[in-house]
This record gives sequence, structure tokens and C-alpha cells, in this order.
Amino acid sequence: MTEKLSYEKLKEAVAGNAVAFRTRTILQPAAGSGTKVFPPTHSGGVYATEQRRVPVNDKPGETRVVDCVLLDSVQSQANRMEDALQSAIDDGKLSMPLIVVNFGSTVADVQRVTSLQAPHRAADAILRDSLTDGKDEKGKPLLFRKSSIGKAITDSSLANATGLFQYCPHALFLGIWDSTGPKGGLGAKFARALVSEIVGIEAVIGKKTSSRLDPLQTRAGAKVIKSNDGTWKLAENDKAKGAVSPSEINHSNIPPDVSEGSATIGYAEHTAVLSLPQLRRLRFPLNGALDKDPKKQAEIDNAARTVLAALAMVGLTLSLERGCDLRSRCLLFPEGPLSFELLETPGKPKPISVDSATAIALFNEAVKAATKLGLPWQTDPVSLLPSPELIALVKKSQELAATGAEEGE
Repeated sequence: MTEKLSYEKLKEAVAGNAVAFRTRTILQPAAGSGTKVFPPTHSGGVYATEQRRVPVNDKPGETRVVDCVLLDSVQSQANRMEDALQSAIDDGKLSMPLIVVNFGSTVADVQRVTSLQAPHRAADAILRDSLTDGKDEKGKPLLFRKSSIGKAITDSSLANATGLFQYCPHALFLGIWDSTGPKGGLGAKFARALVSEIVGIEAVIGKKTSSRLDPLQTRAGAKVIKSNDGTWKLAENDKAKGAVSPSEINHSNIPPDVSEGSATIGYAEHTAVLSLPQLRRLRFPLNGALDKDPKKQAEIDNAARTVLAALAMVGLTLSLERGCDLRSRCLLFPEGPLSFELLETPGKPKPISVDSATAIALFNEAVKAATKLGLPWQTDPVSLLPSPELIALVKKSQELAATGAEEGE
């Protein structure tokens, strides 16, 4: 019998000996079983393919080896959850700690980057190279990592995760490595507690086509000369210095071409696991010191862990309820309703039901209980401004992109 996840059950699972919450969902291409999907391409333009063992449906305990292709990686799934959390905040459905770098009109097409959008979360170089509204000992604008909030993040560890809990809690279950901060490679590392991915099962790699018909019927012999400002002019002849084909300025036909690409799959499987033992590794001393009463400290620790577990469920359910539109021509649809299991009793996974509305309610209840115990929780966003050097770097990069310079050149 499926049990609706309650706050008491969540708190009991976190504080007890339960191993994990998990979900497994079978998906098919939105166009129907057997239609093409496009996996993400990796370095060198290749797909991440491998053989995996999958269960044999009518033979419990037996597996078979099949060809598989990665459709959405652990890292990409984490980013999708962060995007879902950010949207919920923007829509007023959720309140949680957030660090915001406001670019505003200085870089209009960026506007802002938050700790839910920065690739390395609170440890990202974008935040590191931004300024608070304070001043350093020389009266100069204070870099974020030298502020009290920045130092709280720098000093976070498994033994004292209170700083990250207060200012960037999602980093404690999605993982963070503070390799760019003051401690360099010795910066704090927090392993992922929530791992999610989507894999195409029984994958057969196919072909893709490309072509373009130019309505102007531009000919390759009509050479042009490009300028660095993005303009061009017609070359006097094909021997002129800098003369190139009009295809270099996106004029001309592209003959039909066939290459490796796309995949057909028997089905796709989404799996997600929230590790409770990983959350139990985190300690949350108040004001830098553990409580003298071990039972009181255990209560504080479990309250913070319950907040993190609830927030992880919020991110996961919000992301899944948005649908699996992974990229162009890779829209997946579940064969059945979203379902979760609690791994508590060995050999007997317990079915539970939880959706985003339930998860948000559990999260709010968990935050209320945690703050009553004195755990710090930053409800107002921490607002930063990009340093002049960071703004100059972004603008120069945009100028180079406009002239066609290669990334990393």
C-alpha cells in the first residue's frame, strides 16, 4: 500500500536507519515507441554509449546485457533541478537561501547569476570575483570570499556545514568542491547525496541528415571578404586577398549530407536516489561549537538534515513535473505516474507518494522546526555586484564572440 510522505515520516527516515528515497520511471519518446531521440554529444562529437545490465522482466533477480546511451547525465539532471528551484523562487512558490550577482545593465543579456545558476554553486568563480557592499581594511570594495558570508562558506566542512546550510543549502545535497576559494585544492568537498540520470536502454545509434536550400541561389564562385566588425563586401575576383566562399557568411546551399547521429531505444529509464547516510555525515554546530548536550546536538543535526532531504525532494519533484524535454528532438514521456520508494527495511522497499506541492509543504514545516532550534536560515537573498574586472572579462568575451573567435582561443 502506498503511503503519502508526511513530515513525521520524513524526519523519522532521516534520523533513523533508512538508506534512501528512490524513484524509477520508464519513459518513451513523445513521438512514440521506436521513434528517434537525440542524445547529448560529448567531446569529439560522440555519444556516451556503454553496455549495462538491466532486469529481465519475467525473471526476478536475473539480468541481461544491453547497449545503452546516456540521455541526461547526473550533472545535467542537477542543473535541471536547480533551474526548477529557481523558477519556483521567481514564481513566489518557494523561499530559500540564495546568493545573487546582479549584472543589471552593465551586461544586459546576463542580468543576474544566482547560486542556483552558477556551475559550481556557492564556490563558483563568478561569486568569488564579485563584491559585497562592504569595504576592506584599505577602504576598497570587499570581495565576496573575504566577507563574513564568504568566510562561512570557505570554512564549511562535514564537521561544520552550518555556513553552507545558511547561505547555499542545495550545495549540501547536490555536491560542491571549493577548489577556487582561498584554500585552493584543499577547499571543502561535499559529495552528492542526490544522484539522478536518464539512460536510453537497448540503444541503436542511427543516422542524421543536414541540408539547406538558399533561396537566393548564391554560388561558391562569388567570393567575399569578411571584416572583423561582422560586415563583408564582394571580392573583386577570387584571387583577392582574404577572399572566401559566401558560405563563410552563411549564404549558399548546403548539399544534403548523412552522418552518424540520433538513436532509437527500447525505452528510457530515469532513476534518482537520495542517500540518507550521506546527509547523516553532515554536522551543524551553532555559533561554531557543538552543543554540550549530545542529544540536543543530535536534534539540531537531524533538523538540518530533514530540511535538506525535503529540499532535495522539492527540486526532484519540481523538475520531473516540468517534463523531460531534454533538448531538440529528445522529448520523453513517462509510461506511468511518478512513484517513489523508501528503502528502510532490507528487501522490502516501501512505496510512498509525494508531489511538488507536498514536498514544498514538508520543506516549509522542516524549516520552521529547524529555525526554532536556532539553526540560521538566510531568507533574504545575498546581493553582490560583479567586480569591474569580471565585467571587463565578460564584455571582451562577447566582443570576441561577435567577431567569430573560437571559444578558448
